[in-house]
Amino acid sequence: MALSGYSDKFIYRVLSEQDLTAYHEKGYHLFGRILTDAGLEEMLLQCMDAWTVHKQSFDPSKTWLENALLVNIHHFAPIVRDFYFEGPLVDVAEQIIGPNVKAATSQLTFKMRGNDEPFAWHQDNGYGELDPYTAISCLTALDDTDTENGCLWLIPGSNRESQASHEKKAGSLDPKHRAVLEARVDESKAIPFPMKAGECLFIHCWTLHKSEGNVSGRDRRILFNRYADADAVEVYNKRKPRLGRL
Repeated sequence: MALSGYSDKFIYRVLSEQDLTAYHEKGYHLFGRILTDAGLEEMLLQCMDAWTVHKQSFDPSKTWLENALLVNIHHFAPIVRDFYFEGPLVDVAEQIIGPNVKAATSQLTFKMRGNDEPFAWHQDNGYGELDPYTAISCLTALDDTDTENGCLWLIPGSNRESQASHEKKAGSLDPKHRAVLEARVDESKAIPFPMKAGECLFIHCWTLHKSEGNVSGRDRRILFNRYADADAVEVYNKRKPRLGRL
């Protein structure tokens, strides 16, 4: 149901049976446009206001997290808050996960121009393992993304495997320079997934994906939202639930 005041900014649409079948087979679904031109403009404006306050411009001397991640963006941008809790993402999450869902993550995942550091192959459940294994990640593109500015790469069907083994390796993703995770994959099965600004991609928590560095001279800005079963527990946190029903 369209949220009052956002009918000209958010695009609401239910998934067809064919969409749902393809999602479960391949581990992803491109929703298409989820933001109107007006919605994209306002989303970018509010997100960049928050980014400027908390992150500033790209600095090669900083860690990946310092340069590329702003968590809990819904605390700083009202349009993200409404998009996250009552927007079209919720309708899709209910279709895929079930009627009782909870919001699990809301963050900006940016690769600003000059940020040529790749993000290794992983499952989102590798960094935040939730049980049951039905969580979905929603990536809303705020810029056109392609292979030059660091679009996502996916392994179709990898969601039908299981929780992957993620190996620790040295890296700068963590501000304390702790080890980061990387999953082993058959890269011959990988496909790039370019997107247009305003489009949203849904991926299963087991779908293997990565992104290369941004070598384009253009920004690659993505709003990342994650949803889970309302009773999901955090395996990495002694199986404790963290958030209640949406």
